[in-house]
Amino acid sequence: MGCEHCCSHQSSCITSVPVFKGLNEADLQLLQKVTRSNQFLKGEYIFRVGEQSEKLFVVNEGLIKLTIMSLEGKEQIVRLLFPGDFFGLFSILKNEKHYINAEAIGIPTVICSIDKKDFLQTMENNAGLAYRFLLAVNDRLYEADESVGFLSLMEVEQRLARALILFHEKMNAGNEAFTLPITKKDLASYIGTTPESVSRKLLEFMSQKWIVMDGRRKIQILELDQLKQMAELD
Repeated sequence: MGCEHCCSHQSSCITSVPVFKGLNEADLQLLQKVTRSNQFLKGEYIFRVGEQSEKLFVVNEGLIKLTIMSLEGKEQIVRLLFPGDFFGLFSILKNEKHYINAEAIGIPTVICSIDKKDFLQTMENNAGLAYRFLLAVNDRLYEADESVGFLSLMEVEQRLARALILFHEKMNAGNEAFTLPITKKDLASYIGTTPESVSRKLLEFMSQKWIVMDGRRKIQILELDQLKQMAELD
């Protein structure tokens, strides 16, 4: 596991997560005191399938991929987590083992964690926080349902367009170029295709002058509206 230390990021960890906004000062100070951080190298796991932890995790810096493995040993990326995203809630609320792998893929990756007892105590004392977490879980269920249709009903170019739009938004790129936060191999796993198909579709987007690329991962979106139309996000 990554190197643990008393969290020098505790304030940013708490304030970067939307559901923690609006906490009263006492609860905010409590969480800041009990928050810890770990720095992970690329490829290190925060947890694996079958492991159990009693912590809520928050991405402070970097990127996390949540994955499952097929019986044939093929990895499928279920979700990408960016700074401000939280995970591990299922395990601490259900007191069950993790059903998914959480792997660091950003450089650097800093994960903050809050012990179950401290987190639940804060939830019990703050009805507003409990309600916001309920809404967040509902959003996750909606995203999970949407992703089923995303993978099964959309064509590769539509799935790729959606992924590019997501990265563009998460990186706050605006009209500027940004670096794809994951490799083409991971991107292919994320949208349910092959790296060769990803490369081919990126070339098609370039030929239509929707994007430009500099090297393997530097990209600038020129026609965001066209991508949104392709992704059926209009």
